[in-house]
Amino acid sequence: MGEVEIISVKGLLVIHGSLFFYGRAATDNLSRQIAEDIALHWNEPGGRVQIRQQWYDVHFQMEGIFAPWLTPLMVYENTNPRNNYFRIENESPVEVSFVDGIGCNTGYFKLGNLLQSSTTAAHEFGHSIGLKHPAVLDIRGKGIPGIMYPRGTIVDQPFQYNPAAQVGEPGSTINPHTRKVLQQDFEMLQLNKLLYNQRGFAVLGDFTSVWHQAF
Repeated sequence: MGEVEIISVKGLLVIHGSLFFYGRAATDNLSRQIAEDIALHWNEPGGRVQIRQQWYDVHFQMEGIFAPWLTPLMVYENTNPRNNYFRIENESPVEVSFVDGIGCNTGYFKLGNLLQSSTTAAHEFGHSIGLKHPAVLDIRGKGIPGIMYPRGTIVDQPFQYNPAAQVGEPGSTINPHTRKVLQQDFEMLQLNKLLYNQRGFAVLGDFTSVWHQAF
């Protein structure tokens, strides 16, 4: 979830997000790193969108906050669309990281998914601002996989866990580290259809406000 700001004089559309991290595996350094990784992946392609006949450069401005002081009530009562809340633990109840819906502000991260230049945080944040997994999960011949393709997607061999594997063999599906944010991801956000107020702000996503207990 985030808050979108139109800055017309600069031709800029800024997506603001504050990410609060709690849980036994959360740290100050990791919180900052995750926010930086999300911003890096989403800003890398230089996405552009058209709103009311004007083109805008899209910029993600993310803030990562280590929040050991966070309480369930703070999550439940939050009304700030910039605020997102994620528990980080060594293990996950579903084995992988997840968020609480398409367009949401809460979720649960597995520590191992976040390390070694993973795209997991950027992928899950994509869900939180409204993006689903693509319907077609065999994209051989399509080149670099977009950020929203899930584990198990069939891709060209350079983007597999094992580039030498044949389809159906171990290691023949997408290596998440090879995913990239593409221009088509910005188009699917449909930022031109948001309801902007007189100050040029709009909400992207919705409040799920779930407090996660440790697994």
